[in-house]
Amino acid sequence: MQKMHPSAEAALDGLLFDGMTICAGGFGLCGIPERLIQAIQASGVKDLVVASNNAGIDNEGLGKLLRTRQVRKMISSYVGENKEFERQFLAGELEVEFCPQGTLAERMRAGGAGIPGFYTKTGVGTQVAEGKEHKEFEGETYILERGIRADLSIIKGWKADEAGNLVFRKTARNFNQPAATSGKVCVAEVEEIVPVGSLDPDSVHLPSIYVKRMILGAPYEKKIEFRTVRQREAA
Repeated sequence: MQKMHPSAEAALDGLLFDGMTICAGGFGLCGIPERLIQAIQASGVKDLVVASNNAGIDNEGLGKLLRTRQVRKMISSYVGENKEFERQFLAGELEVEFCPQGTLAERMRAGGAGIPGFYTKTGVGTQVAEGKEHKEFEGETYILERGIRADLSIIKGWKADEAGNLVFRKTARNFNQPAATSGKVCVAEVEEIVPVGSLDPDSVHLPSIYVKRMILGAPYEKKIEFRTVRQREAA
């Protein structure tokens, strides 16, 4: 299978449609599939359901898709840095399914592993548990959470070989690994592509069987969510 594509637009060709569910890796601006998000924005596809830890920041990352009103629903755990997200949510323009961070990661992983649902104590007694099945195990109450199975996964990797075996770099791994497995099709953008056999098999974080299409996304501009500076002390 030829996995390499010359551009994000080419890699997404034939995969996008209105109303689809997309699972996106990344945490804030760390490890986000920037080129793929830009291509989705340019495509004009709409009414998207997006499962991701957060929606980036205003007009960066998934925030680009919010600005263009292409997202109908977000399944997220942290959204506090995006003012447009807040505005749309409070105005009733955006549907939001809040999900505890660990539960969201496990929902993605479960979907990729063919597990339709699992029980967890996280969220019991809170709004998270409303409308969900409750069950007792050894005297403790758990709630049923459903695995996430998306039409498309978009992820960002550090290094991959030509077969699609992929390595993440440090904290940029974040949600990318479980997100990759939860989609029917996974498209990855990476910073470097090396010949098959160049990667130590023990260093591979995501086997090639999960990666259907790839693009080389580099170079990247390092974006900073918060710039914290200290006032210079008077001489």
